Amino acid sequence: MTRRYNAFGPYLKKRFGTVVYKVNVDAGFTCPNRDGTLGVTGCIYCNNDSFRPFRCKPELSIKEQIRNGIRYLSGRYKAKKFLVYFQPYTNTYASVEELEQLYREALSGTSVIGLAIGTRPDCIDEEKIELLQSLAKDYFILVEYGLQSIYDKSLDYILRGHDYQTFLDALDMTKDRGIHIGAHIIAGFPTETKEEMLAMADEISGFPVGFLKIHQLQIVKDTVLAGQYAREPFHTFEYEEYLDFLVNFIERLSPEVVLQRLFATAPDDILIAPLWGKTRQQIIRDIEERFIKRNAIQGSKCLCHRH
Repeated sequence: MTRRYNAFGPYLKKRFGTVVYKVNVDAGFTCPNRDGTLGVTGCIYCNNDSFRPFRCKPELSIKEQIRNGIRYLSGRYKAKKFLVYFQPYTNTYASVEELEQLYREALSGTSVIGLAIGTRPDCIDEEKIELLQSLAKDYFILVEYGLQSIYDKSLDYILRGHDYQTFLDALDMTKDRGIHIGAHIIAGFPTETKEEMLAMADEISGFPVGFLKIHQLQIVKDTVLAGQYAREPFHTFEYEEYLDFLVNFIERLSPEVVLQRLFATAPDDILIAPLWGKTRQQIIRDIEERFIKRNAIQGSKCLCHRH
């Protein structure tokens, strides 16, 4: 069967000749939107417990977290190669010297083939890019920029602390340096129409972005958004509605873009909305079935003028 969308797992397997698993680590970073530089509450939807794996503990050293993660993944999935994923908060938010020490420590394991670094586009500069460029000569280095939306009205609404141009500037600085570039967007902000959300696929298709994470807006406990939602509820994606939206979006997306994530699954004990009551496996199966049912393929409706 023809694969209907360009998924991250098969991409890595083809590239490295074996299954590659991500090992999540928490390096104890904060974020300029939390430490008082730009704000103290973070983005209005942000609760890092909604995506941090239980093995990811900042009180352990990077090496210990990696060792624990590799032991678990090797035992459970017989994995042989690993990508260390710096996930919570902003993982370039430190001095270049500190970052180099952390990144090199993470890369020192024999079965580690590279890094995925989650960060904000306003927390990168020429010096940090040069560090990543030097690491990229020997390793797979993927920088994942939290874009969230291409619309300044939405970035203002979520109290992001930077505008869309900041992302474009970071993209400009990072491209053509041997560094893989990823972007992360959220669909479902009440500031956007469905068509505006879909139009992000057209925009991203024109960028030197090789990897994309997309997920539905989730409202989780202990966030500014949870308070707003309690006072003034707004529409969040229903399950079937999101499946259709996702297929439409991916049809408009360049077939060259590798999809790392298609939905979010915050833990049930902190999730307020939308409540789908589906396991991760069920959602993946239903997405694939929706692609088949609609005879849809990534990029089939893409305008695809890549810069």
